[in-house]
Amino acid sequence: MKISKLHPRTIIRVGKREFRRWRSDLWIRRMNSRLRRAALQRPSQKPVVFFDASTRIGDISLNSAYSLVAAWAVRLAGIPVARFVCQQGMSHCVLGTSHQDVRQPMPCRKCTRRSRIHYAGTGETAFGYQPDPALAAALEKLDLEELCRFEQPLPPDWSLPVKTIPLGRLALPALRWFLRRHNLIDDESTRYLCREFMLSAWNVAREFYPFMRRLDPQLVVVFNGQFFPEATARWVARQAGLRVITHEVGLHPLTGFFTDREATIYPIRIEDDYDLGPAQNARLDAYLEKRFQGKFSMAGINFWPEMRGLDATLLERLQQFKQIVPVFTNVVFDTSQPHSNVVFKDMFVWLDLVLDLARKYPQTFFVIRAHPDEARPSKAADESVARWVEDRQAARLPNVMFVGPEQYISSYELIRRSKFVMIYNSTIGMEASIMGKPVVSAGLSRFTEYPTVFFPRSTAAYRRQVEEFLEAEGIQVPAEHARQSRRFLYYQVFRVSLPFDAFLEPAETPGFIFFKPFNWRLLSPQKSPTIRAILAGLFDGRQFELEEF
Repeated sequence: MKISKLHPRTIIRVGKREFRRWRSDLWIRRMNSRLRRAALQRPSQKPVVFFDASTRIGDISLNSAYSLVAAWAVRLAGIPVARFVCQQGMSHCVLGTSHQDVRQPMPCRKCTRRSRIHYAGTGETAFGYQPDPALAAALEKLDLEELCRFEQPLPPDWSLPVKTIPLGRLALPALRWFLRRHNLIDDESTRYLCREFMLSAWNVAREFYPFMRRLDPQLVVVFNGQFFPEATARWVARQAGLRVITHEVGLHPLTGFFTDREATIYPIRIEDDYDLGPAQNARLDAYLEKRFQGKFSMAGINFWPEMRGLDATLLERLQQFKQIVPVFTNVVFDTSQPHSNVVFKDMFVWLDLVLDLARKYPQTFFVIRAHPDEARPSKAADESVARWVEDRQAARLPNVMFVGPEQYISSYELIRRSKFVMIYNSTIGMEASIMGKPVVSAGLSRFTEYPTVFFPRSTAAYRRQVEEFLEAEGIQVPAEHARQSRRFLYYQVFRVSLPFDAFLEPAETPGFIFFKPFNWRLLSPQKSPTIRAILAGLFDGRQFELEEF
């Protein structure tokens, strides 16, 4: 469309967005230049490697910004930073592959332009793509199951304690995430993409290993560690005995989470004697009050544009049953899910058990709730709870109701009326425990390490626990569940979700940001609690958390 045909308001809005982008990019260049002059290099310090190829294509995402700010802080502290940068280094990448045509060429020009803005003059080492015809020929013969199990022999001169690299396992989480499903279909399109992800992972490994050997870094920082480029670099670094830090978005807007474990499971260490005082309890209650109204977001996404109470028709239906059990599901391709599947093979196997229980207990009303992110535009699940409900004809049972991802009735109203709550690994399990309800978790989660919910450790034990609750006249909930849930949720929201709002401001597109024009001295630990937490986590081995005064 010609500019002259655009509405004046549209022209103004686009102009403001482009000005913010220009100002943000200019600020990044100036900051890199300023730090080259201001940072006092400490030659005795080994470098820190940063790698975040899967965080963006064109604009600046939250995680690419977190990586950039952390690297700036390390540089200002006088410690060398080495950037491992993709320069058309993969035949296919996670964000660049087209959902309409997986064989379409990657949008590398847009990505490499962004890399030049972010990393120019910052100790960057770019890597390109070198095909491996022998590996490609070997993979061509395999079906999908064989591809996912495939391990590539390492060169004999690699000084690692293992002889093979599990390319299939490294590619699998990214493949599931891209295809928006957990259970993959063994067709040519899926096999093609799996092969290309594996070939690209192998190229990353072949480039990263000599890069790492040459630099001899003290540690490596990567985005989330689940998508295959960063997962491969993490695997190589860990096999070489290096400490690897991963990062993800935090629970609050414009917050990040860093850990030396698996970022996508959000592991948190809380001292046994830590408890909430009056100020912390009041702060948590204010946060929960907003969540109970749907007023929260994560990664820039507002999942609840509105939240409605239960209407008269639903309330009348609820009266027909002896008891109510809400069932809260997750997005099956989310990068937290590989950690969760320890009791059940996957979430849908668990839902099959739930459906079996619904048939056995007709006086119990089961409300199966799909996660709102399951229908997010441009990221809608291909393997969804809605499709499972349709395939199993679950909603035809008189005691089963399905609440779709775009139905905004209040989950908390359902919890208040419930006998107990069933979850896979959803955060709402902690909130239900805080509300005093019994919660049975089917999947491993960030909070099941603590006594926050009931978590049977086998399928048989899980079924026994749920049937016991269904048949009991009343359920006694340990008081510890609410206390531990409050401790954990407070810690996750206010201690380990590090705020970056002093450096960043949200863009119009959810999940993306622009840089504010802040004073470069704010990148010092004396000026910023977030920077203090990052540097203490990187170099003192502490948990990446804010101090509490």
